[in-house]
Amino acid sequence: MAKLEPVQVVAVTGGKGGVGKSNVAINTAVALAQKGKRVVVLDGDLGLANIDVLLGIRAQHDMSDVLEGRCELKDILVEGPGGIRIIPASSGTPHMANLGEQEHAGIIHAFSQLENDLDVLIVDTAAGISKTVVSFVRACQEALVVVCDEPTSITDAYALIKVINQDSHLGRFRIVANMVRSDKEGERLFQKLASVTERFLDVTLLYSVAIPYDDHVRRAVRRQKSVMELYPGSKAAGAYNQLADQMMRWPLPTAPRGHLEFFVERLIAGGMR
Repeated sequence: MAKLEPVQVVAVTGGKGGVGKSNVAINTAVALAQKGKRVVVLDGDLGLANIDVLLGIRAQHDMSDVLEGRCELKDILVEGPGGIRIIPASSGTPHMANLGEQEHAGIIHAFSQLENDLDVLIVDTAAGISKTVVSFVRACQEALVVVCDEPTSITDAYALIKVINQDSHLGRFRIVANMVRSDKEGERLFQKLASVTERFLDVTLLYSVAIPYDDHVRRAVRRQKSVMELYPGSKAAGAYNQLADQMMRWPLPTAPRGHLEFFVERLIAGGMR
């Protein structure tokens, strides 16, 4: 039997709402799928579903059905744009927004049944620094923090990085500067965050890409489509393609890290060969 490759698991997160995090998750997923990757996107805002709304998807089942035993994870997958698959969250369900540790663990373990059928899992977390956000980021191999050029975005991103670093000792974060006017503005935004973060925390920030402010994104959102589908020649689509190319070069995990994480069974099996 051929050895299965590890699944690349990336958390797309941000300190505050409104920074374009879900658009980054969706469009990067579509860009990866266009390059031949099998991609699943988990809507990690478990109590306030967002991705199905952005894409005009009507899901019959969601993560609450899995947690309550009405169906399995593979049963709630829905087709998204460009061949990606979506795991929808529930909407307006307070309990789902405040799950306990065992329930988080149950969700993360449930993904093992999908591991033969995907290459990349993108977890679009909720905004903020809740236990759910920290739990999901800790269970991923890479943390992609989306920031925009607003003081609250920078301070909230710093707070998020601090909490995750202290909770899980994750020391590397990749930064996306979103909705910027130029590459130089994106680099300046990164430096603002890096200067304070690396001064007070024992972490490394890696600059990924600047995604330009592009009216095509707003038009795509209005039509509940991805920019990659509707406007593949737009500047924003070019940046998402660049980010997808980078992600395909990121190192894959070779062994578990000693705490709860997605697809840990495959990593353990790989290490025993």
